[in-house]
Amino acid sequence: MSAPVVTRFAPSPTGFLHIGGARTALFNWLYARGRGGRFLLRIEDTDRARSTPEATAAILQGLAWLGLDHDGEIVSQFENAPRHAAVAQELLAAGKAYKCFATQDEITAFREAARAAGQSTLYRSPWRDADPGTHPDAPYVIRIKAPQTGETVIRDRVQGDVTIRNDQLDDMVLLRSDGTPVYMLAVVVDDHDMGVTHVIRGDDHLNNAARQMMIYEAMGWEVPVWAHIPLIHGPDGKKLSKRHGALGAQEYQVMGYPAAGMRNYLARLGWSHGDDEFFTDAQARAWFDLDGIGKSPARFDLKKLENLSGQHIALADDAALQREITEYLQAAGQEALTEAQEKMLARAMYCVKERAKTLPELLDKAHFSLTSRPIEPDEKAARALDSVSRGILRELTPQLQTDSWSREHLEDLLNNFAESKGTKFGKLAGPLRAALAGRAVTPSVFDMMLVLGQDETLARLTDASKDAG
Repeated sequence: MSAPVVTRFAPSPTGFLHIGGARTALFNWLYARGRGGRFLLRIEDTDRARSTPEATAAILQGLAWLGLDHDGEIVSQFENAPRHAAVAQELLAAGKAYKCFATQDEITAFREAARAAGQSTLYRSPWRDADPGTHPDAPYVIRIKAPQTGETVIRDRVQGDVTIRNDQLDDMVLLRSDGTPVYMLAVVVDDHDMGVTHVIRGDDHLNNAARQMMIYEAMGWEVPVWAHIPLIHGPDGKKLSKRHGALGAQEYQVMGYPAAGMRNYLARLGWSHGDDEFFTDAQARAWFDLDGIGKSPARFDLKKLENLSGQHIALADDAALQREITEYLQAAGQEALTEAQEKMLARAMYCVKERAKTLPELLDKAHFSLTSRPIEPDEKAARALDSVSRGILRELTPQLQTDSWSREHLEDLLNNFAESKGTKFGKLAGPLRAALAGRAVTPSVFDMMLVLGQDETLARLTDASKDAG
């Protein structure tokens, strides 16, 4: 039996949950959940100047909206600093690291001289093999002893084998002169202590892997499986940035995209399973594998996101969709629906969720069920309520005071009424839409009548016909 899969998402709390970070979290979540493994969360808050509680909260909210639940407690990298420092001291004691007393001025002077001479600026510390008896009473950093010959091969599940010559690796600092650990050490120690088996992250970390492997190997720890995924680009082929518009995961919630549609789209952004575009969470968990991740940057395409979101809205469970609408309104700072509106929306859901690409579009289609009398027609609808149309509505209303309020009966009644007027139902539809919804574009007249019920339908038609004066 192989060890259970453990993945992690390790954001820095210096801002919102970037869309690229959201996809990284999703890939880690899918890989672990699809294999009965664990998905862990670590906040890399060692940069105390830039890390904020507000940013941490924003990241957690973004993950919660996307439904990416994590296992166990959230790990704070900053709180693990004593453990990181202890590992550096352990490597020092084992002769796999050393004290370097070189000052920053000395290192800078060396690099400037090397640059001027056209030589490598890779710093080689004179303290690597110095006799401890020659050590001065001065501040020092702890550096790892990097291998100086041979090659390091990063066996990456996405990028393939990446080979780096060891003479290109410097003796990386592990512990600063003030005793604080560097990020590269902290990441390795935390990943090892958390039991992480697969490191799935952006390919901007690919070069870090060779340096981090030095620590794994010096400590005799098992190196995790690497999977460095390409970054996301905008539609113009350039790295996704603020110029491309919304970047934070929660911004897409405020724009009204359903979480399931966002998960589907992000999973498809750089990963594929045959020609499948639309899939459920269960299918994504079952299908997701590292082999399906492409090597080229994915392009963010809002039209594809809208298309997938529309499909997820159409197939969503009504009650779950209604809960998501409540959360959307709250996130967008909009007024919550009243209890009466929620009941009407539940009745209308079957006829408004088709072809709505976002939750605001769905609510717009459901306007007829959420508004109340008196109905104020918009400009286009008002044109459909001329004196002739109002007269027809006055004549029609008594005929709708019928015992049967079924779709079949209403279709027969309205078609027969139109025929008696020497026209077709299509000609009646405009005034009826204006009277029932105050809009020119609405769901089917019959659906609106059934959702509103007989009493409300008659009241709205009566109001519209009275306005004829």
